Amino acid sequence: MRASVLVLWSGPEPRVGPMTGIHWPTAVLVIGTGLLVWLAVWLLRRNRRRGFLSEVDRATYATLHTASLASQHLGDGLTPEAAEKAGRHLLSILGAHALSLSDPGSVLSWTGTGEHHAGLALGLGDETRRTGRTVVHGASDVTCSDPNCPIRSAVTAPLVMDDLVVGTLTAWTEHPSPGLARATEEVAAWVSSQLALAELARTRTRVMEAELRALRAQISPHFIYNSLAAIASFVRTDPDRARELLIDFADFTRYALRSGGPFTTLAEELRNVERYLVLEQARFGDRLEISLLIAPEVLPVTVPYLAVQPLVENAVRHGLAGKEGVGHLEITATDRGSDAEISIEDDGVGADPRRIRTILDGAHASDSVGLGNVDARLRQVYGDEFGLVVETAEGAGTKVTFRVPKFAPGIHADA
Repeated sequence: MRASVLVLWSGPEPRVGPMTGIHWPTAVLVIGTGLLVWLAVWLLRRNRRRGFLSEVDRATYATLHTASLASQHLGDGLTPEAAEKAGRHLLSILGAHALSLSDPGSVLSWTGTGEHHAGLALGLGDETRRTGRTVVHGASDVTCSDPNCPIRSAVTAPLVMDDLVVGTLTAWTEHPSPGLARATEEVAAWVSSQLALAELARTRTRVMEAELRALRAQISPHFIYNSLAAIASFVRTDPDRARELLIDFADFTRYALRSGGPFTTLAEELRNVERYLVLEQARFGDRLEISLLIAPEVLPVTVPYLAVQPLVENAVRHGLAGKEGVGHLEITATDRGSDAEISIEDDGVGADPRRIRTILDGAHASDSVGLGNVDARLRQVYGDEFGLVVETAEGAGTKVTFRVPKFAPGIHADA
């Protein structure tokens, strides 16, 4: 790149549109659960060294540890299996005789004694579902013919998502108390927050899957036609090379259209880039020179699927194809401590920085193969500070760089 290259931005850039901020729910879920675990472990270690300082410490540790265990089962939403597994931990927090979780149509789980009362749970939750308020039910509401059954009252609190009551949590006990009512309300509010985060995480996954489908649909028809034409040109003159190119084309399309998850390793992504460049070199011949400088230690790093190849295709199609003479493409992957840094640089025709900015803001996406798509997915997964950094000027080539953390919670390549 020459000195006239313009740095568009190198830090977080405010974004607009439907992709903005979608990465934060998962981050909050991971950080929130991790914080509970960290606090519990810290208290446990302190206990091992010198004992709990007080019963309050002991109770705090027990509550945090139990809450962290319950949160692990709520990631799939309010399902019977999740309700049953989480209910055991929630009951120990409340200290009631039993606990039930219900959705608007059924009782999902009952934990504790007195399961013959489960048939009452749905009806007792009617007022809570209608008003969204916590309701205390006395002996007139919770009747029992078994003299040995300890359950004579209950407290029902709402489970709320997006201002809608999606279910109820009921604590069953012998004598109602203001403390139990308050505790039930707080536990229900915490469960509601976990359910909301789980739903946002699922939304994030659905959006990412839609983005991948859109990116697959953007695979350039011109590249497909040109690749097949290049292969056909070798059928008579060099049948062996034609056969090898056809295998590369088949492997490229198989990877690009795979049905796997949203992540892969950098090694796999670069392997597909290599197939793409073999096909392009068959078309460009000596006009396309390629340099790769890859640090071996970053090859196992997990990256979003189709994060590198679209940027390479963009460099060839928009940067080098219109250049007279020989064009050079350089791909580097570097170890940056806790991050891996990947860059794609060409000495092609360059671009107007303002146009690149509009592409990254979501406009003119069809003009640039996957540039905006890759940027949006990187920000979505890792945060705005991990978006694309583009250096370009008209006639000065283009360099696109991005970083990914070597280790990120909940992110791993599919086997």
